[in-house]
Amino acid sequence: MKVVHIIPGSGGTFYCQNCIRDVALVRAMRKQGHDVMVVPMYLPFGADSRGISEHVPVFFGGINVYLQQKFKLFRKTPHWLDRILDARWFLRQAAKREGTTEAAGLGPMTLSMLHGVKGYQEKEVVRLVAWLREQEKPDAVHLSNSLLLGLAGELKRALSVPVICTLQDEESWLDHIEPPYDRLCWEAMSASAEVVDAFIVVSRWYASEMAKRMPLAPEKIRVVPLGIDLEGREAAPHPPEPPVLGYLSKMTPSLGLGVLVDAFIALKNNPALRTLKFRATGGALGADVHYVAELKAKLDTHGMAGDAEFLDSFDAAQRREFLRSLSVLSVPALQGEAFGMFVLEAMAAGVPAVQPNIGAFPEVIEATGGGVVYDATKKDALVSTLEALLLDPAHAQDLGRRGREAVFSRYGIDRMAADIVNVYQSLMT
Repeated sequence: MKVVHIIPGSGGTFYCQNCIRDVALVRAMRKQGHDVMVVPMYLPFGADSRGISEHVPVFFGGINVYLQQKFKLFRKTPHWLDRILDARWFLRQAAKREGTTEAAGLGPMTLSMLHGVKGYQEKEVVRLVAWLREQEKPDAVHLSNSLLLGLAGELKRALSVPVICTLQDEESWLDHIEPPYDRLCWEAMSASAEVVDAFIVVSRWYASEMAKRMPLAPEKIRVVPLGIDLEGREAAPHPPEPPVLGYLSKMTPSLGLGVLVDAFIALKNNPALRTLKFRATGGALGADVHYVAELKAKLDTHGMAGDAEFLDSFDAAQRREFLRSLSVLSVPALQGEAFGMFVLEAMAAGVPAVQPNIGAFPEVIEATGGGVVYDATKKDALVSTLEALLLDPAHAQDLGRRGREAVFSRYGIDRMAADIVNVYQSLMT
């Protein structure tokens, strides 16, 4: 089967769950014998994606998209100038700039992208479609997320093949867009969704959530649970001593990093946990760099700076080693998540997860048995839940073992790839 997979890049500057998912998915599909061509959008991929799309140009380069949004002149610039602005080294530098991956202030641009050929980036749509028509015709086109739905109509008309779209955590972007653009973006997505043949959703909870926000036909929704690459994921032979509380995600307020730091401070005040350590990784951009600095200063005022580490590197190999160093992982995301890849990554290392009882976390913890959920409405619930688990290492190890067994039996990327290929095939019969 020949598939075109259109994937936004993050430049490798933060723990982008969708980017990691898509790259692993493409590799798994290729391993299973399918011809998958990856088309990168906005920014190049990170270090984990070597060999994925080196010979395919970056479309909708982040610099060009921004300039076309702001200045009419750049909507008519010649292709040679666009190629310079879309150079991968140039885009990687842009990815490090403050605000390039933050939703606040990007409402007009997000809406314009969702308008497709009717938006300010019309020439980018035309260029992408023309390039794809020059390639061998695919059997299906897969959009990485619903923020790319502005492309769906033109792709369908030009290629006459099924168009599939994955849904995972789009609302976390759109909920941070200023009014009225948040509402207008949902309306534009809903209109474009009509031409999509199937939506792949990573959890039952998120399928229900997106069905409330977009009028998705039930027959178009296919729940395919998230999977991860299981290669090289070894559990530590013994629990770390002293115990270590860990965080793996973008280091930002909305994902609860500050909440976890406060919990760590409270836990350290328990004499039985005075040796507890804290480790966090996942990348920080723009204002989040200052936010992390403030958290370090807070730890210092409590005399705990020497017990906490904030790590800059988080590629695949480094994440595996990081997770093996933990006793417990928690990412207390304030609004929940569609699944939480970090939960699967932790469990694959034999590390239990402690998550709030919101979003898909209860669904994932129940399905794996590899962690505990706490009542997010109660002020001290996170601290008390972590405390109970850290003071009972035998129970923590048992949860970690069960989670690891579940991930290796049911949440590998090969299973996810096969399930998605079955969705493709069902649309061609």
